[in-house]
Amino acid sequence: MRAVIEIRIETEGGPHVRKIGSLERDGHRLADIGLTLAESKSLLATVQKMVVEHQTAEYLESRRKCPHCGESRAQKGSHTVSLQTLFGNLGIDSPRWEHCPCQPQEAKTFSPLGELLTEHVAPERLYLEAKWSSLISFELATQLLKDTLPMAETINASCVRNHLHRVAKRMESALGDEQVSFVEGCPQDWAALPRPAAPLTVGIDGCYVREWEDKKKNFEIIVGKSMSEEAPDRRFGFVQTYDEKPKRRLFELLKEQGMQMNQQVKFFSDGGADIRDVQLYLNPEAEHYLDWFHITMRITVMGQYAKGLKTTPEKRAEGLKLLESTKHYLWHGNAVRAREKIEETLGFLDDEEIGGENVAKFRKALDEFDTYIEINQGLIPNYGEYWRNEETIATGFVESAVNQIASKRFAKLQQMQWTKEGAHLVLQTRTQVLDNRLEETFRKWYPGFRPTQSQTSKKAA
Repeated sequence: MRAVIEIRIETEGGPHVRKIGSLERDGHRLADIGLTLAESKSLLATVQKMVVEHQTAEYLESRRKCPHCGESRAQKGSHTVSLQTLFGNLGIDSPRWEHCPCQPQEAKTFSPLGELLTEHVAPERLYLEAKWSSLISFELATQLLKDTLPMAETINASCVRNHLHRVAKRMESALGDEQVSFVEGCPQDWAALPRPAAPLTVGIDGCYVREWEDKKKNFEIIVGKSMSEEAPDRRFGFVQTYDEKPKRRLFELLKEQGMQMNQQVKFFSDGGADIRDVQLYLNPEAEHYLDWFHITMRITVMGQYAKGLKTTPEKRAEGLKLLESTKHYLWHGNAVRAREKIEETLGFLDDEEIGGENVAKFRKALDEFDTYIEINQGLIPNYGEYWRNEETIATGFVESAVNQIASKRFAKLQQMQWTKEGAHLVLQTRTQVLDNRLEETFRKWYPGFRPTQSQTSKKAA
């Protein structure tokens, strides 16, 4: 079998038909069925080149005559411009025309293709590079694109990383200025607002990644998730010591979910000072809580120390009972009695019958836990009452968000190293990809990009 493949392009000047390739099959084997990847790449690259050539020629022809007097503009040389597309890099002849003398102009000449090719990377390519390098490493994303598209000689990991950074920086430039407070209006204005939707629940946590400049050092990234009953969940992330607009970032995300100034917003965190500050003054109805998950996690660790004490079973049981009492008081929101129990547990460790290396570890953990409860005392509610009313008291969903947003891409187990800027920019595109928002962002930037079904229907009508 021999197949000849042609392309037919119809323009106002008539149809243009050109052969773009041929296929020959002389066997009847499974591997001979259909197009090979290499053949499809070659055909796509050829079609792309021809389509772009005709598009640019048609565009130049439509701009050739002066819109004021109708005279054709004279050409004064040309140069080649590069356009990076999904199907390879193209060199496009870009003429330079003289301005028509019928109208005064600041410059004598101009490049008409500059109005069409405002960027040198096609939106489709920029989108796919940003999407895949947000999900997997730059090297793997590069290899994936090389394997599936005809761009093997025109793409590398540095190129993909730079393009992701470009996309993320454009997102960043759209953010407004940072403010200390984003509470808008006054109580009278809030009372006049429509009845708010169900409360928003926001969980925020932090994790550490290894620094590029010094692999012995780490820096913190803050990630979180906002959940709404009436709008899609939203994820966010930023590098705490790099981001200059963390409150603005979170405020805009909550606004996208429909937050009103009279709507209840519940913030859950681990009590860290940096995380607490980000949540403040975003909404007058905001409530701030210490995540029960983080309390129980610390008590669980101390329970392991208690079980490892070198003493009698009765003494170990006594230590565990003291921890259980501490947990009981915290569960009912009584931080004062909980701290008294911590103090009692510290006194318990002074018993001469208790020994082993776990004593020092247990004592240190108790001291740190006492400070932790003291600092966050105002964020500790009656968890038991909330639980009985089926309200949120812990943010296990944030732990999964940390793994989804940070751990999987930043490869904590593989000890990947990052710059603060690089990590921050990847977090911006990754959260949009995970929330299925990146495509919509590109639609706002590039009219006509991947039209939705409703947009296509309106155009057809």
